[in-house]
Amino acid sequence: MPRASFVHGAFVAALWLCLGWAVDAPAQTASTEMLVFSVVIKDGRITPARLEVPAGRKIKLALKNDGTGPCEFENLSLRVEKVLAPGASSFVVIHPLQPGTYRFIDDFHPTTSEMLLVAK
Repeated sequence: MPRASFVHGAFVAALWLCLGWAVDAPAQTASTEMLVFSVVIKDGRITPARLEVPAGRKIKLALKNDGTGPCEFENLSLRVEKVLAPGASSFVVIHPLQPGTYRFIDDFHPTTSEMLLVAK
């Protein structure tokens, strides 16, 4: 009889733990979802010029070329490079960053375009 009581207790404990984890799972998922930020490139200008993002989180930059010519959004130190035709949209995924400032440019307009991505 003691063995049956132990098995029943172990089953109840396992069930309780599993239900507890199932309840916590959505909260954990919500905090690890990828954050999305919009970036518009138009005729040698990148908007926003400064973008603050959380350090240590994977992010997605949704890119849109509203200009009349092509653009090339890039930061070579992060290995990010995306060429967009006029009117095109795309995205880049940035893996978790250390705190700091990262400079992005439109390589077709390097003297007039700049976006500072600030990871805090």
